[in-house]
Amino acid sequence: LPITCDSSPLCEDKKTFLCLCFLKVIDNTLNPDFVRKYILDYFFEEKQNLRFDVYDIDSKSPDLAKHDFLGQVHCTLGEIVGSPASRLEKPLGINSRGGRLSESYLFCFHSGIPGKKCGTIILSAEELGNCRDYATMQFCANKLDKKDFFGKSDPFMVFYRSNEDGTFTICHKTEVVKNTLNPVWQPFSIPVRALCNGDYDRTIKVEVYDWDRDGSHDFIGEFTTSYKELCRGQSQLNIYEVVNAKKKIKKKRYINSGTVSLLSFNVESEHTFLDYIKGGTQIHFTVAIDFTASNGNPSQSTSLHYMNPYQMNAYAMALKAVGEIIQDYDSDKMFPALGFGAKLPPDGRVSHEFPLNGNIENPYCNGMEGILEAYHQSLKTVQLYGPTNFAPVVNHVARYAAAVQDGSQYFVLLIITDGVISDMAQTKEAIVNAAKLPMSVIIVGVGQAEFDAMVELDGDDIRISSRGKLAERDIVQFVPFRDYMDRTGNHVLSMARLAKDVLAEIPDQLISYMKSRGIKPNPIPPAYSPGDLPQTNPV
Repeated sequence: LPITCDSSPLCEDKKTFLCLCFLKVIDNTLNPDFVRKYILDYFFEEKQNLRFDVYDIDSKSPDLAKHDFLGQVHCTLGEIVGSPASRLEKPLGINSRGGRLSESYLFCFHSGIPGKKCGTIILSAEELGNCRDYATMQFCANKLDKKDFFGKSDPFMVFYRSNEDGTFTICHKTEVVKNTLNPVWQPFSIPVRALCNGDYDRTIKVEVYDWDRDGSHDFIGEFTTSYKELCRGQSQLNIYEVVNAKKKIKKKRYINSGTVSLLSFNVESEHTFLDYIKGGTQIHFTVAIDFTASNGNPSQSTSLHYMNPYQMNAYAMALKAVGEIIQDYDSDKMFPALGFGAKLPPDGRVSHEFPLNGNIENPYCNGMEGILEAYHQSLKTVQLYGPTNFAPVVNHVARYAAAVQDGSQYFVLLIITDGVISDMAQTKEAIVNAAKLPMSVIIVGVGQAEFDAMVELDGDDIRISSRGKLAERDIVQFVPFRDYMDRTGNHVLSMARLAKDVLAEIPDQLISYMKSRGIKPNPIPPAYSPGDLPQTNPV
């Protein structure tokens, strides 16, 4: 099963395919199960194209032209990851002459010869685990040495991970418990990787000190353990003598400087974005387009809404750049598309929340092409007006998000606008309320207007607030499209740059919502076994 591409290495100035050229042969079967795995870097914010060619090997020749071409499949890595259980099944495509597909059929090819089944290919992806566990533990101590002349001790502990060369690296320090020889420290959490670098038998050294205000903390003693020993939990095996080696040498009757006991130990896995996607979480995409008069008359070439027959306008490019990536994570590919700031027929009323397809009951469009078609039709029927209000479309999506807060769905709203926002106070309140819900907001500014006020909505530096209430999470990403436009006029590159930047924060925003609500990923559906693979007719 060779994975081939027509342009390598990858370049940014054209649609290219990830190239993993290899050959794997399974003899004499119509239902091969290719088990060799290939490692790829996955990026949610990028469109990572893949192409799979399948051949019937007839000889030992390394020239693929000498062998029978059976079919071809194009997809993206996002399509595979976003499929149920991260398993994508597609029919093998082959052109009407039975040969390889030409470059012109890169994204539109026949699914086989009419009347002839060419078989299917099943692609699966799994995330490489690299010790994502977090350990939460709590300790107490008993009868520690008294170090302060006028009082008891103010003990704290320092944990060290041992290195390959025998040195130690500090990895955690507890809080100070004042004026006691029997402290009980607060529970703390630490990545297992930081504690032992994934080696469960590696030595963990713990030093116990008496805190001093001037920083010259007094050493009480130390002990060693390991992650494997800590996993045994609270027991006699996890009561450690705190030993001061210098004191032990000087005093013949020295036993220890107290004991430290493990009170509790718990391990939980740190869930990733892909854990939720594989568990069935769907990402729902909604677009809201600015139809205010400041965009200019759509029939004139100076308008931001002008429909050039030879290239997309900025609105269409922003929509396509973001939507083509997010659509891989929505199973039905039906997306609500809204407009705001226009006068609607027949009465000319101003609306800041109208469906582009004209259907109030069902604002959903079929895929990116359906949204673009509805956008084009709206330009012919509505009158551009104003003002630029965001709050209605933010609240529109928030209503849907509020109805599904169990982690099964996450909502992303893309707002594309040309001007300065008119309802800043209402929008800030809508965003603060939405921050409690499973949703994110992406705002793309098009044109040459000043967007300084928009930066306030992007809470990277200062968390957005309304009526004295801070947003629970940072859910807004704002960017001006002009910052991503390629100087040579390469729109494909401009769109890729835009998507990479505005989508990069979505995985972390989704995880932050799930963690804030204590939502864990659903179990991954059982995978196919080789015997469960669909049987196909002979090719």
